[in-house]
Amino acid sequence: GTAAERRAVLRALPHLIDGDQALDLVEDALRTNDTRLVAAALGPYGARHLPAHAWRHAVLKCLFTGVPVDAVARLAERARGDGELARMLGDFAAERGAAGRTVPPDLYRVLALTESQPDPTEES
Repeated sequence: GTAAERRAVLRALPHLIDGDQALDLVEDALRTNDTRLVAAALGPYGARHLPAHAWRHAVLKCLFTGVPVDAVARLAERARGDGELARMLGDFAAERGAAGRTVPPDLYRVLALTESQPDPTEES
């Protein structure tokens, strides 16, 4: 379908499917360079079903492509206490700095979220 149709499907997924049967649609959208599709892929369905490794790379893709991290559903919850995400963000910031490029302000926002500790009463 068109990009608009794909975005509509991604946005509707949480209302249509409970399980991860449509995860391939999310992963496909994350492989594109269409920032609107990337943002839609990181909505509630993607937040619930993307494995940690893929989710971390999707957050980095947002920073790299200029998708506001406000588009990432459950960002604070998933980033909280995530040391691997913190490492990846640090590496990304160092690479940007070494190349003489600016670091996206959203990176520092996400990095601060990783420094907070997970709530022991929450399930992973």
